[in-house]
Amino acid sequence: MDKTRLNGKVAIITGGAKGMGAAHSRLISERGGAVVIADIDDVSGEKLAAEITNKGGRAIYVNHNVSDENSWKNTISAANNAFGDVNVLINNAGVATVKPVNEATVEDFYFVFDVNVKGTFLGCKHILATMKNAGGGSIVNISSSSSAKGVMPNLSLYSASKAAVKIFTKTCALDYVQYHIRVNAIHPGLVKTTLNEELMKDPEFVKTALGTTLMDRPGYPEEVAEAVAFLASDASSYMTGADIAVDGGWTAT
Repeated sequence: MDKTRLNGKVAIITGGAKGMGAAHSRLISERGGAVVIADIDDVSGEKLAAEITNKGGRAIYVNHNVSDENSWKNTISAANNAFGDVNVLINNAGVATVKPVNEATVEDFYFVFDVNVKGTFLGCKHILATMKNAGGGSIVNISSSSSAKGVMPNLSLYSASKAAVKIFTKTCALDYVQYHIRVNAIHPGLVKTTLNEELMKDPEFVKTALGTTLMDRPGYPEEVAEAVAFLASDASSYMTGADIAVDGGWTAT
């Protein structure tokens, strides 16, 4: 039996319509899982759901605001109605504000923390009931390698929010192990996504962001998705509260 297969898994992927989220959605579907693409981009979300369905997969799109509690309830209900109890949650949605500390506003702070931290908290909170009904599950929180060290200027709010996700993952793992729910974090390095596509056009930004990355190149969403699919699968059954860096050796130095 191939434990990396995801047959019988029902996964909610936040920010699942584009970038890394879309890569997660596609790979989980390819490996047999049912996918709930949760995003605010209706056009991209519906298009991706149709793409997956046309290839023989099972997918729906749900308009979802990760920082809104009722939105979580509605999304989980839609997932239950379409596919049954959810046993995989990928807290992937994330935002960044690129500003020095002295120029960042309180509104910037809440914007970043509402999505990156509050969104992850609400997902973990509201997914419990359906995962308990499923007999357990796997939660994968997307943090960042910038949670481990200061790698470049002007990312204070983003880095702080991802550090919060990192420690929240570990403490949530303590709370949820009694329900046979595993909670792990993935820490991508510099990855080419829709979130940073404008910044990636600047060679100086890329040079600074790569820093001392051992592989000396950005990563691709599909490379992060492989780690996500592994943690979602039964192949990672003895892992909880863990950190997996997918960063080309960014945090090795």
